[in-house]
Amino acid sequence: MKILDWYILKRYLLTFLMMLLLFIPIGITVNLAEKIGKILDNDVPFNEVALFYFDFTIYFANLLFPLFLFLSVIWFTSKLANNTEIVAFLSSGVSFSRFLRPYIYGATITAIFALILGMFLAPAASKGFNEFDYKYFKKHKSAVENQNVYRQINDTDFIYVSSYDSKNKLGQDFTLEHFEDSKLITKINAKSIRYIEKDTTYRLIDYAKRNIGALEDTLDIQRRKDTLFSFDAEDLTPVIYIAETLSYAELTKFIAKEEARGSSNIGRYKLVLYRKWSLPVSIFILTIIAVAVSSIKRRGGMGVNLALGICIAMIFIFFDKIFGVMAQQSDFPPIIAVWFPNVIFGILAVYLLYNAKR
Repeated sequence: MKILDWYILKRYLLTFLMMLLLFIPIGITVNLAEKIGKILDNDVPFNEVALFYFDFTIYFANLLFPLFLFLSVIWFTSKLANNTEIVAFLSSGVSFSRFLRPYIYGATITAIFALILGMFLAPAASKGFNEFDYKYFKKHKSAVENQNVYRQINDTDFIYVSSYDSKNKLGQDFTLEHFEDSKLITKINAKSIRYIEKDTTYRLIDYAKRNIGALEDTLDIQRRKDTLFSFDAEDLTPVIYIAETLSYAELTKFIAKEEARGSSNIGRYKLVLYRKWSLPVSIFILTIIAVAVSSIKRRGGMGVNLALGICIAMIFIFFDKIFGVMAQQSDFPPIIAVWFPNVIFGILAVYLLYNAKR
């Protein structure tokens, strides 16, 4: 690697690191200023607060990783342009593609780091962050979807509860329907269902089981019945943020199981899965856009480049959020929602790079 490569690569990585070290403490300070009253009111132990903000650091960095990188590349490349260093590089016979090479090296290093962060570190941090958030800051909100729960357990069985208390593992107005060849064969109703962890059984109150016959039905009624089912209590109502807390391998298995059950939240889960791959790709795209935008010396100096870069970054985030919401709340394909911003900005990167070379 030549001196030019080392010089730019070092600036790339150090500026990005400094950007993280600058903005993460600001994010922690703003969050602490907002939450300090609830922390004091709940007498939260210091070690839990410290662990929460450690998780917050990873969670915050993963959330805004592309924005930090984009701004850092624009910042130091604009300084190179203002100091006419880029002109000197290109005037010495270095092509723009050759000048871009160390940026690609830097993008590769940060993309690998982003991949590891998204696959392994961020899920663990997200779990700690959300558990603390719901425990102390959102006491009156449930972390699970516990009203009118309707789930497909397997190819033939469907269950329903009008409400579910995950703390006591208690569901109200329980119904289980068993189908064969699209025909209802058995239907179980109960006023309540509780998971007995000690015996790993379910206790049904006001139990009624109807077997649908060809000519007549049979009915079994009991005041209380303890029985076994093929589902787990935690599977009935997974926490809202469950996908964010799973590693890549765990998430793929979880999605496969939820698809078999006909979960209505598949779009939300797949969105998290696809973003683990789209984020590293967006690093290359945003790096190229940042270099193409900021490598030209402008009359307004670095401020113009930063303003232009912030506008592009905001548009990228806007596209990402809009399509993400569409995938979560409609039948819009999650893979398109995740990759569409990268495709659009990838085309923009090619266009800007072509003009920068000229």
